[in-house]
Amino acid sequence: MRAIWKGAVSFGLVSIGVKVYSATEEKDIRFHQVHRDDGGRIRYKRTCSVCGEEVTYDDIAKGYDIGGGEMVILTDDDFADLPLTTSKAIDVLEFVPAEQVDPILYNKAYFLEPEGTATKPYVLLRDALADSERVAIVKVALRQREQLATLRVREGVLLLNTMLWPDEVRTPAFGFLDEDLKVRPPELAMASSLIDSMAGQFEPDAFTDDYRAALQEVIDAKIEGREVVQPEEEEAAPAAAVDLMAALKASVERARVARGEAPTAEGAAEPTPITSARSAQQAAKAAKTAKATKAPAKKAAEKKAPAKKAEPIKKPTKKAAEKKAAKAPAKKPAEKKAAPRKTA
Repeated sequence: MRAIWKGAVSFGLVSIGVKVYSATEEKDIRFHQVHRDDGGRIRYKRTCSVCGEEVTYDDIAKGYDIGGGEMVILTDDDFADLPLTTSKAIDVLEFVPAEQVDPILYNKAYFLEPEGTATKPYVLLRDALADSERVAIVKVALRQREQLATLRVREGVLLLNTMLWPDEVRTPAFGFLDEDLKVRPPELAMASSLIDSMAGQFEPDAFTDDYRAALQEVIDAKIEGREVVQPEEEEAAPAAAVDLMAALKASVERARVARGEAPTAEGAAEPTPITSARSAQQAAKAAKTAKATKAPAKKAAEKKAPAKKAEPIKKPTKKAAEKKAAKAPAKKPAEKKAAPRKTA
């Protein structure tokens, strides 16, 4: 890394020499404007709109438009005479709790490295700042502009976060803020349940720039002269449910399934447009499988049909037996058959 600024952190009567480095960098893929036919770079000339001559950087000054076609011209000497007391210093103004600083004010981040013999006071300020659980509010001039900033500790290094001035933050003025919109308690409870089901720990490395990766693949393919493999099309998102509660319930069920949890009985019994649309493809696959195995399964079921269980024999009661005996006609005693005569 290359230092972009050198100065000192002014901490009371203590001065700590530091070097300032950019803590972040953009990973966006940059392109040049070229001529489509021959690939030649497109160049722009700095020309004067009055005389039409090409102007070098040394002849360029800054102009402030005051309206009516009039312009006030400022040179480097005019900027040099400005009273920037923080041109070479980072002045610590006060220490405040970090949660009192609205994140919308943060702009850019810079690492501070101790310079020369300033290592010991640098470490002293770092440890004291970490123990206080506060951030330092400072003023610093970077690139001829005085800025408000915070000083905090990150991974053992002092981190300088430049901030916007309060008057640089716009006030939201939208029509719905004046409308009397009321949220029903069940809707609020369901939304809270959705937030709880999607809660987790933030791990920055788990997120990637898929568009940049795909664009880099296209560039690499162009360089190597091969065809680009088109990525698989993602399943189209289902249409949003008209009912807000139905959409919230479906979202909760989807979040639970994504986390490996079983869907609730309520969610399973009351399918919504979202859950129905997401499960349509799975249902089609299941139908194909069932159709392929339906015929043989039916035949096997006919062959292996279990025999019907015999109904248990009911024993007649004593009264029923007596009644049946009274109704039945009496049987005549059987006549004895005469024994056959023996012949001589």
